[in-house]
Amino acid sequence: MRMYSLIHLLVGIGLFGFFQLVPHAGGQLERSANLDSVDRVVISAPVLLFLAGGDRYLIANIETIRVAATGIESGLVNAYYLLRAQKVISDLNPCQEHNYYIANALLSWGGASREGGEILQRASDCRFWDELPPFFYGFNRFFFERDVPGALRWLDEAAERASTNSAGYRKLAIMLQVDAFNDERLALNFLRRERAAVRDPKLGQMLDKRIERLQGLIQLREAQQNYEAKFGEPLRYPSQLLDGGVLPALPRDPLGIGYEFSGGRFSLKRLKIAGVEELM
Repeated sequence: MRMYSLIHLLVGIGLFGFFQLVPHAGGQLERSANLDSVDRVVISAPVLLFLAGGDRYLIANIETIRVAATGIESGLVNAYYLLRAQKVISDLNPCQEHNYYIANALLSWGGASREGGEILQRASDCRFWDELPPFFYGFNRFFFERDVPGALRWLDEAAERASTNSAGYRKLAIMLQVDAFNDERLALNFLRRERAAVRDPKLGQMLDKRIERLQGLIQLREAQQNYEAKFGEPLRYPSQLLDGGVLPALPRDPLGIGYEFSGGRFSLKRLKIAGVEELM
């Protein structure tokens, strides 16, 4: 009788696992045209847990290694397979360190930012001592969704956990808020208030440089207005501010990035790294 019940239990688990193998993934990710001719098998978390004798940490580690070894073929990422497999690993052990790293690199930055974000959020909650999951999650909330309040929340969490890079996380959070201002004077006032409240010397030095950089931009724009009022014509080249005696010298950018004059208007020069210019 016991053997009969055991057989039924195994059959039931097998059927449950079979239906869990049916590919299912919503959200932003489309199937890979290169690697989906035959979908890889993804075994459900309950079946894996049974096969591992109830040790969810062991089987999560094994699956992470397997996914890392099989998720890329001939230099192409099988993103649809990774989406399903990494979700299962997160179900087994959301604290698994390498799983959230891979999810951030290959899901969040591979077209599935929402699904990658779910894994990062789980890792952030589970790994309460680790600064990296909330940093990755906060950065992605801004980069992919332009969700500044959500980004600030998680960047602040990363700063609270950080031992050596707290100033960097807080600086990034402040600059995201500065970027939301359409008026450079309002942005400068905000930066000055934040600087006055800072007690961390490293963060204070970072903000001092950005205050000086923004002051330089305001100086250039005021000089342009004075030049155009004095000579009655639009400014065509920054050097005209010097030739016309409006400025003794062009302001120096303490970050070494500089300013640019385009379309008749001065602006902060951005680093030419696609997608992250807003963070400077």
